[in-house]
Amino acid sequence: MDKRKTKDIVSMLQIKAALKSEVEKITTENFNILQQTIEKMVSDYNKMFVNNVNVSFERRGSFIMQLTAIDDTLIFSQHTNVFQFDRDHEAWQTQYVTEDPTRCFVGVINIYNFLTDSFKFDREEDLGYLVARVFINREGAFFVEGKRQRGMGCKNFGEKKLNAENWRKIVETALKYCIEFNLLVPPYDTVKMTDMAHMNAEILTSKTKTGKRMGFQFNSDDVKDN
Repeated sequence: MDKRKTKDIVSMLQIKAALKSEVEKITTENFNILQQTIEKMVSDYNKMFVNNVNVSFERRGSFIMQLTAIDDTLIFSQHTNVFQFDRDHEAWQTQYVTEDPTRCFVGVINIYNFLTDSFKFDREEDLGYLVARVFINREGAFFVEGKRQRGMGCKNFGEKKLNAENWRKIVETALKYCIEFNLLVPPYDTVKMTDMAHMNAEILTSKTKTGKRMGFQFNSDDVKDN
């Protein structure tokens, strides 16, 4: 047995385990803050609505939350793993990470947009779109890749800590984008033919694949909007 190598491995595992534990803890804490923030938003909005319009919130387990606003449903998903950015990521160029490379280990919370009817009618083939993802490190520093999330991009990593106020900005920006991101009629050529098996499935379950944009792409110039 190579005692030195064994000792090095044990040391590395202990350091990595401690770092991972810190990141997981702060990410979970922020996921709970996110829940409180959305619940407050829902309450505020529903007090202002007329004509039976409302929004709703549901916690769907430890790592999933759902915000429903008429035709749009936002799913907030906390990933259970801790990640490190690849060496080409711009986060490594920030002074904040240069000073302490362990700051590049992050938890991730993804925000997806689905059609509300996808859940109402259990249409498992329907498409959802990633509209934002939030990266959080062990110090609570964060940045956002997402649609119209200006001022919260990677260039600002380390400048702010994630809190209820920042969460509300992130969620409302994502929600506003989704409301404006309308459902379009699919191109004729994509739906002009079908088969009996598919039609029978539609008749029995109403599972016609639907999404706001067929062929939609989350372009990098949109994702890294600072």
